[in-house]
Amino acid sequence: MSVRQLERQEAQALIERVIAGMRGLKVAIREDTADSIISMDVWDWSQGVGLFSLYLYYKETGDPDLLNYLTSWFDRHLECGLPGKNVNTMCPLLTLSYLYEETGKQDYLKVCQEWADYAAVHMPRTPESGIAHTAVDSPNEGELWDDTLYMTVLFLGRMGVLLNREDYVEESVRQFLVHLKYLTDTETGLFFHGWTFKENHNFARARWGRGNAWYTAGLVDYLDIVDVSPGVRRFLLSSLERQAAKLAELQEPSGMWRTLLDDPSSYEETSATAGFAYGLLKAVRKGYLDARYREPGLRALQAVVGRIDADGAVQDVSYGTRMGHTLDFYRQIPRCPMPYGQSMALLMLAESLKHAAEPVQEI
Repeated sequence: MSVRQLERQEAQALIERVIAGMRGLKVAIREDTADSIISMDVWDWSQGVGLFSLYLYYKETGDPDLLNYLTSWFDRHLECGLPGKNVNTMCPLLTLSYLYEETGKQDYLKVCQEWADYAAVHMPRTPESGIAHTAVDSPNEGELWDDTLYMTVLFLGRMGVLLNREDYVEESVRQFLVHLKYLTDTETGLFFHGWTFKENHNFARARWGRGNAWYTAGLVDYLDIVDVSPGVRRFLLSSLERQAAKLAELQEPSGMWRTLLDDPSSYEETSATAGFAYGLLKAVRKGYLDARYREPGLRALQAVVGRIDADGAVQDVSYGTRMGHTLDFYRQIPRCPMPYGQSMALLMLAESLKHAAEPVQEI
């Protein structure tokens, strides 16, 4: 089945809308967090994911407005003081590490060094020394979450490269391996949301969409950041390939994936779908996956485009999701535009430019 590719002008217009939508996000629901994870004015994981996509797009375009937005965002937060260190508040530091290279600002580097040392040495660990998914509202002692790979481990690997700290790089590799050991569903090749060493189980055994997308989207960027050994690279990519095979099987006729990937009673969810589209398309382009995965990536792209409204807000994105002890917990998560929904859509659209159909030239 052939899938229509976006034309360049079409993709570019959508990108501009999504960026405007991200910068103008409004809190439209009653949140259950002390600080908003919707507003871009807060330093947390949700905003950190958004910032990273803006930075990657800045690197593609050199748009000075984007660089100014990013540096102004960080300067404002550094002046006001940063929140406590945990897995989620680590996320914005990935972008800050790149902005240090762009600007040469030593205060950026100092903060990154301090937080990287905390992640590598002082952050609470589980048995087998996995990073426990500490959050502002809970230590989540003894728990591994797939979110951690995107929120903290990418930053740790990045700082290992930036500082020439092989111990940081190796620690980032080890975190990928220990998380895959306990979160991989051996029946399907998908990933469970979490694992608890306290009770030795995978909670609700939820094959949660966005949690899986943190791996699909995160790995293709991690491999740009860290030059891992060939054996580790093959291991990580074989996990991606098995996951992709199951994703292709579970993709809905609409092109979407559900918030519980294998649960037809759960809703179709946009941030996971955009993350899968980005990860699959980039993995095909980089030669990590067979070309047959391009088609599900393009189908997902078209589905997500249909959920971008006139103001650039990406709709049908599930709100921030704590660890669920029942599958029904995931089915009940509300949906609204979120920074990470904008971010995954932006990454997907920017990647689509590398696959875009050229407009037909009239003679």
